[in-house]
Amino acid sequence: MSDNQKIGVIPLVGLIIGAIVGAGIFNLMKEMALTASVGVTILGWTITGIGMGSLALCMQNLSNKRPDLNAGIFSYAQEGFGDYMGFNSVWGYWVSVIIGNVAYGTLLFSALGYFFPIFGNGQNVASIIGASIVLWIIHYLIIRGLNKVTLLNTVVMIAKLVPIILFIVCILLVFNSHIFFYDFWGTFKQSHPFSSVLKQLKGTVLSTVWVFIGVEGAVVFSGRAKKASDVGKATILGFGTVALIYALVTVLSFGVMTRTQLQHLPNPAMGYVLEKIIGKPGAFIINLGVIITIFGAWISNTLLAEEVSYQAGTRKLFPKTFTKENKHGMPNNATFITNLLVQLLLISFLFTDQAYSLLSKISSATILLSYICVALYQCKFTWYEKKDKKRTKNLFIGTISILYFIWLIYASGIFYFLLTILCILLGAIMFIYVKHSNREIIFKPFEKIIFAVIMLFSVYAIIRIISNV
Repeated sequence: MSDNQKIGVIPLVGLIIGAIVGAGIFNLMKEMALTASVGVTILGWTITGIGMGSLALCMQNLSNKRPDLNAGIFSYAQEGFGDYMGFNSVWGYWVSVIIGNVAYGTLLFSALGYFFPIFGNGQNVASIIGASIVLWIIHYLIIRGLNKVTLLNTVVMIAKLVPIILFIVCILLVFNSHIFFYDFWGTFKQSHPFSSVLKQLKGTVLSTVWVFIGVEGAVVFSGRAKKASDVGKATILGFGTVALIYALVTVLSFGVMTRTQLQHLPNPAMGYVLEKIIGKPGAFIINLGVIITIFGAWISNTLLAEEVSYQAGTRKLFPKTFTKENKHGMPNNATFITNLLVQLLLISFLFTDQAYSLLSKISSATILLSYICVALYQCKFTWYEKKDKKRTKNLFIGTISILYFIWLIYASGIFYFLLTILCILLGAIMFIYVKHSNREIIFKPFEKIIFAVIMLFSVYAIIRIISNV
C-alpha cells in the first residue's frame, strides 16, 4: 500500500466522530426524556461512559500490544477464538453497518423534506431515487482514493459540529436551574421511587449504547494507519469527544424545557429546543445540520463497511473477490457489493415499511458480538501476558467491558438475542462456501460445538417466531 493511502491520527478521529455522530444526536434529548428524568439520564450516561469507555481502552491496549492484528475489529475474535468466531464477528458487524447505511438514506431525505415536501417522510419514490443517487456518488468518491475521501470526511465532520456547538453555547446562556432540578429523579408521583429509578435506568442505558456504534472506526482502519500508535490515540480521542458532546446535548436540554415538553417535541427535537431560544432560525440551522451530519455519517460508515469486508477477504473469512483493489488502492469489489446491498434494501421500502424495523433490530443486536469478542480477547491476551506491569488493570478493564455487554444482551431481551442467532446462522452459508473454496477444514472440533449450539437456538427462534405470528 502506498504512503498516500495511509491516514494519520486526525483523519482517524474524523472517521470515528463521523461514524458515531449521526442523525440520532438531533433527537437524543427527546428519546432520553421518554425513558428517564434528568438525574437518571446523568446516571445512564455515567454507566454507558464506563462501559463503552472500557471497550475503547481495550481497543487502545490491544492496538498497542498487537499491532500485527491490523485487519480490523474482528481480527481479535479470529486470533483469540478461531476462524468461525472471527467470521461471526465480522459478519455481524458488516450486516449492522450496511443496515445503518440504509437508515441514513431514508433519514437524509426525511430531513430534506423539511425544505422540499416532495420527499415526505423519506420512504417514498422520490426519496428512494434521491438516496440511490447519493449512494452512488459516495461510492464514486470512495473508490477514487482513501486520502481524498478522508479529507472530505474531516471537512464534513467539522461542518457537522458547528450547529451542535452552537446549540450547546445557546443552552448554556439561557440555562434555568429551576427547570433542571424539578423532579430530578422523576419520582414525585411514584410510590416506589427506587424501582422507578431502576426501570428508567434500564431504558436509558439501552438508548445510549446504540449511539456509540462507530467507536471502533480507527481499529477497522488500523491496517491503513500511518503509525500503529495512532490507532489507540484516535480511539480514545474520538470516544472522549463524542461522549462529552452527547452528555452535554442531552443533559443541558433539561435546563431549557421540562421533561414533559421534551417528550412531546416533533423531530428533530434539537431544532425545536434551539427554536425556543433563538426563534425560527434555530429549526432551520438544526435541519441543515441534520443533512450535513447524515451525509458525513453515511460516508464514514460506507468506509467502515467496505474496509471490514475487504480485510475479511484478506484473512480468508470472506470470498476472495472482496480483496480486489483498483488503481487507487481501494477495494472496489468490497465497496460495490456493500453498496449494492444497501441499494437493494433501499428499494425494498417501495413495498413495505416493516422490513427495516426488523433488520434494524438485528443490526443493533449483532454488533454486540463484535464488541464482546474484543473484551474477551483483552482478558485472554492479558491473562497469558505475565510480564505486563499493568496486567491487573487491563484484566479489570476487560472484565468490566464483558459484564457491560452481557448486561446489554440480557436487557435487550430474548427476542433480539434469537434474531442475532438467526443472522449468524445465515452467515454460516458464506463461511462454509469460503472454507470449501479454499479446500480447508470447515469446522474444527470446538467450532462444531459452537455451530451445533447456534443450530439449536435457531430452531428455538423459528418456533418462537412462528408461534407469535
